[in-house]
Amino acid sequence: MVGAAAYKPGLENVRALMAQFGNPHTQFRSIHVAGTNGKGSTSHLIAAVLQAAGYKVGLYTSPHLVDFRERIRINGQMVPEADVVRFVETFQRLTTNDQRPSFFEIATAMAFDYFAREKVDIAVIEVGLGGRLDATNVITPLLSVITNIGFDHTEFLGHTLKDIAREKAGIIKPGVPCVIGETDPETAPVFIEAAKQNGIWGEGLETTDCRIWFADQCGYMRSRRKREVPTCQLHGLYQEKNQQTAYVALQVLRNYTHYTLHITHSAIAAGYAEVCSLTGLRGRWEILCDKPLTICDTGHNSHGIKYVVEQLKQLQITNQKSQIHVVFGMVSDKDVEVVLNLLPHDAVYYFTQAQTHRAIPATDLAAMFGQGSAFSTVEAAVRQAQKEATDEDIIFIGGSNY
Repeated sequence: MVGAAAYKPGLENVRALMAQFGNPHTQFRSIHVAGTNGKGSTSHLIAAVLQAAGYKVGLYTSPHLVDFRERIRINGQMVPEADVVRFVETFQRLTTNDQRPSFFEIATAMAFDYFAREKVDIAVIEVGLGGRLDATNVITPLLSVITNIGFDHTEFLGHTLKDIAREKAGIIKPGVPCVIGETDPETAPVFIEAAKQNGIWGEGLETTDCRIWFADQCGYMRSRRKREVPTCQLHGLYQEKNQQTAYVALQVLRNYTHYTLHITHSAIAAGYAEVCSLTGLRGRWEILCDKPLTICDTGHNSHGIKYVVEQLKQLQITNQKSQIHVVFGMVSDKDVEVVLNLLPHDAVYYFTQAQTHRAIPATDLAAMFGQGSAFSTVEAAVRQAQKEATDEDIIFIGGSNY
């Protein structure tokens, strides 16, 4: 099974799968990153800095945009095709028909097996869905990071922010430091309770047993002054929070984990400045063309789209002559109506659909939105937007990504 439909209660299946491959997840150090949005960018930022610091760094993220191998990288290089084939052949030989692991469980085992065989110094592991029951949660990391909490996959994670936060907080482990990127009055108590249960909470701000940091409130030294982060290759307003979260995580890795990593300020500056070049990150407010200004972004739920729309409005304020053209498609397991209500109504729309059974037909999206044209392929939608846009206009391509 693939996608959210493959989400399973419990980790027994993935633990059995790992055991068949010699428990590779116990053979390398790791950093675990969860959150509704920004966990991919935060993971890439941390990995880029560790690469710049001279470490051999594994990076496991999802989903991929074009090539499955994007999910599994070492120092920015995708896993070789031969290694993917070798793992699949071994998997087919070892597993039985009654096991039926999901696509994500198999991909996770493949990544961990590859990182163990290649003897990485450390691996940055992005959670797939949720946290507590995610296949990646078999690891015991040096550091846990939770970027933020928003509404996504509510059918599995719960219908309130507090319920979703409890699932994300499931990656917090006994004695393992944790960085929380963003909180609000509803989610903060959830993380504090999880910290207490796992022995990383101290009542005094400076107590030595306090090992949870709230990046949006106090920075790594617990001062109210926002930490200055380096110039970053990632653009977009929403990236400021991801950059701050990653920066605090790196300070914790430098000073507060049981295995101290040697991370200099120059490595942080280099990693931030070259994060896309070092790790191969794509699709985060990525400029594809200058005339007309063409941007793509992987934000796909209400929490992410809110920041995308804000950024588009700022671009239009800068150039009041520009018309925004939006190429957009979604899959059916998202909160479609909420997302559509966030989109600006003064743009020109080209609704489309990915080549997957989960895609909402473009004609249905146009009908739900009340305006816009429908195109059966992404290519056709993009070409029409390019045809209609002037050099002063803006083309935005976004939604659910395949």
